[in-house]
Amino acid sequence: MARRNGRKKNQLPDLYYEGYMEKRSFKDKTSRKLWTCLCGKTLFFFNDKRDEDYVEKLDLCGLISVTDDSSPDPNLDAARFNVQMTKENIKFTAPNAESRELWKGFIHCVAKLEVPLTLNLLPGQIHILRETVQKEQERLTNPEPKPSPPAAVKTEMPACYYEVPYLEAELLLEREASKGNLLLRPGKQKGSFAITTRQDVERPIFRHYRILPKPEGGFYIAVDKPVHFDSLHDVVAYMVEKTDGSFTPLNIEAHYDKNISFIATDKENGERTQQPLRPPEDPIPVTVKARNDEPEPVKNPPAADKRVEKASVTDGCSSGETRPVPEPRKLPPCPAPRTSAPTPPAAKPACPTNAPEKPRILSNPEMEKQILPAALSELKQRLGQKTKLLA
Repeated sequence: MARRNGRKKNQLPDLYYEGYMEKRSFKDKTSRKLWTCLCGKTLFFFNDKRDEDYVEKLDLCGLISVTDDSSPDPNLDAARFNVQMTKENIKFTAPNAESRELWKGFIHCVAKLEVPLTLNLLPGQIHILRETVQKEQERLTNPEPKPSPPAAVKTEMPACYYEVPYLEAELLLEREASKGNLLLRPGKQKGSFAITTRQDVERPIFRHYRILPKPEGGFYIAVDKPVHFDSLHDVVAYMVEKTDGSFTPLNIEAHYDKNISFIATDKENGERTQQPLRPPEDPIPVTVKARNDEPEPVKNPPAADKRVEKASVTDGCSSGETRPVPEPRKLPPCPAPRTSAPTPPAAKPACPTNAPEKPRILSNPEMEKQILPAALSELKQRLGQKTKLLA
């Protein structure tokens, strides 16, 4: 069970405690599991914790006692207790013993405005009960003015309200007989409503009751002895409670199909059949690279690189996996030798090395430029020697 502090529901007092319990009174044939909320001095019962409209309520102003029920139960973890009122005795079943003690404590606190001393609770839980008594005393001594509900709250309808006319209401109760036998619908007059019921006595019997609005606010059932109510929720709760549970509000859960289908006509024989709508094709899955070290492909590789990428070698493994040959290391291009000016001689290294120097190979233009001066100087020397001999 969960406890929510300070939460307020529409048109309900402050919430002190809530949780699932099984409720059974003298008029109930079987127990019902309901979501129970203790708001002020009233217990409100809901079919589900998410519902906004309560189906029953119990005013604790006439509380006499809250005692344990030691009768055997098939569920060993369940814990029963009795709420003795001035007019009736109501049996409740909590999920476990701890939640039973808490429910007994909260009910006794708001009804008697005191903390009971016979509960088996922890000190922290006793402190929460004392705070609950203080809050309830402040609420009773300083009642807050009720603000006018917003437009959205004013238009809220019970869960069994359906926008159907007179005859369609009977057909709806006939078709959904297993989900309820009472519904609320709009009436013929403006602002009026009607209740339609269905019961089986040798054959289905339908009854219709007019619900008319009062000038000062509220509604009443237009019968021989009118019954007055503050809201339409109270009208539905009255029909359920005062008939010993013979009427069950109709509650139809919405059903949604899982697949889309349509009616198609065969072009050859004209037969009409229901065909499923084909779902869109799944997107193409993204392929993952087999090896992380594989280089990414180049969109427009040069011709030399294409030849390298096509070549591959086979590993020594038995699987025969192939991998691309690594690309050769690219070197910067060598510039062509210039013919306009002679190349300067290479500088000698500062430190002599033991390795013999390689002979320098000169190109044809350089050889001509160096051989011609040497030949001229040699001819001059020979001519000089001959002139000396002749002299």
